[in-house]
Amino acid sequence: MLAATALSQNATDPLSGLVLREVPKPEPTPGWSLVRVVASSLNMHDLWTLRGVGHPPERLPIVLGCDAAGYDEDGNPVIVYPVIADADAGMGDETLDPGRALLSEQHDGAFAEYLTVPTCNLVPKPDWLSFDEAACLPVAWTTAYRMLFTQARITAGDRVLVQGAGGGVASAAIKLAAAAGAVVYATSRSETKRAEALSWGARAVVGTGERLPERVDVVVETVGEATWAHSMKCLRPGGTIVIAGATSGANPPADLNRIFYLQQRILGSTGCTRSELVAMLKMMDATGLRPVIDRTLPLSEIHKGFQLMIDGTLTGKLVIHPNA
Repeated sequence: MLAATALSQNATDPLSGLVLREVPKPEPTPGWSLVRVVASSLNMHDLWTLRGVGHPPERLPIVLGCDAAGYDEDGNPVIVYPVIADADAGMGDETLDPGRALLSEQHDGAFAEYLTVPTCNLVPKPDWLSFDEAACLPVAWTTAYRMLFTQARITAGDRVLVQGAGGGVASAAIKLAAAAGAVVYATSRSETKRAEALSWGARAVVGTGERLPERVDVVVETVGEATWAHSMKCLRPGGTIVIAGATSGANPPADLNRIFYLQQRILGSTGCTRSELVAMLKMMDATGLRPVIDRTLPLSEIHKGFQLMIDGTLTGKLVIHPNA
């Protein structure tokens, strides 16, 4: 079968290590299931792997792709929950298991016609969700859901700032927060993406670093150094910044005096638990929320897809069809 495989890593030329090649169809071990992948989607995690960030070179080669929706061996439509972990080791939360691994970190991922995952990681795909839509959810949407509802615990009427509107997590956060009754603000350097964010439910969208109409209760931060100072200035006393990424750099000035004096909270967050994925699906069913899909591409054009991500021209998610 054809698969997009990371063979090497290069910080300045990440796509040089991404190769499309034929690999054997995987065989499931006891407790695991074979999934025929109908759709997958790109994530920044894949790009970090190719750049050598957070992924040891001794784990190469590995098939990339963290998101998958398809059919199990019995023909049932499924969404693949992407965290492979032991909930007991995480005190009931598999995302806190020290040995957890996201799909494509220790096990071959979803940019292939087939993959194998623990059977317990299969979640039934609802009929009202297309395979393309389902493939956008496992990493980006669940990350946004956990940031907002598990970590920040937003409620209706809260003021929420989402930095960097346009990415997969940011677009999900805007839609989810607005659906929960929050007043949502967002930032972007792109006029087009600012307009898109308004259509997703944001009350106002400003240029990166520009002043907001009011201070906010919660900041959803996935950009890092480039937006950190702005996030701090926009946060009310006692407010919360939730961090689930640092695409522009991971070492911003902490401004500890401001944090302790204003009693602000800085919370880390990752992807969600399986139960949170199921809860999010229920929320999407009740509200009619659907992910933003920029475009779809066949697996043969995955290099083009990654280049669009590198160039920052995507709005929402880019879906890959391994069998196209």
